Amino acid sequence: MKLLLTSGGVRNASIRRALVDLLGKPTADATALCIPTAQWGHPMCGPVSARGFVSGLPPWGGLASLEWRSLGLLELTALPTIERERWVSWVHDADVLLVDGGDATYLCHWMRESGLVDLLPAMTDTVWVGVSAGSMVMTPRIGADFVSWPSAPDDRTLGVVDFSIFPHLDVFPDNTMDEAERWAGEIGVPAYVLDDQSAVVVNDDHVDVVSEGRWRLLLP
Repeated sequence: MKLLLTSGGVRNASIRRALVDLLGKPTADATALCIPTAQWGHPMCGPVSARGFVSGLPPWGGLASLEWRSLGLLELTALPTIERERWVSWVHDADVLLVDGGDATYLCHWMRESGLVDLLPAMTDTVWVGVSAGSMVMTPRIGADFVSWPSAPDDRTLGVVDFSIFPHLDVFPDNTMDEAERWAGEIGVPAYVLDDQSAVVVNDDHVDVVSEGRWRLLLP
């Protein structure tokens, strides 16, 4: 799977070029599915922000407002209640999964419960575009500071990549570089600190950062 791990979505031309490069074609020729599931696990999210993400309205990342050949909605909490053969085809037919933020541990839980996580190893040509928690879920840990779902057993997530992500640098009062350095000291793995104009690109074994803002790699 190809990963575009953003803090705030496709916010500038550099991140958009990275998306097109991963797709190997313009977004107008690609099929996309929106996954808003992480929002339901975070107390600051709800129906208004979920609609904002799906509609592509600012300030919710702008992913759905890009030009797509087709754009659909995939709610992971619903998948265990319908036939697996039905929804698996929806995922396999998509070129890109647009995965919103919220709580990464909640998203991780439902990726496992729904069975979506079991499909990831075979999805070598699919592009995963994460926003905030939608990016953090691919890391091994998110740190206790970013766990908002009361039922989360700990801060561990999927570990698809071997680094962690501190998103929204300088966006919120507590998301400062000093806080990121303290957080990184507790994580124990390399960590990318990203503002909303930055993203980590993972293509096979190659990892790069695209940015029109501020970012930093913190090593343990």
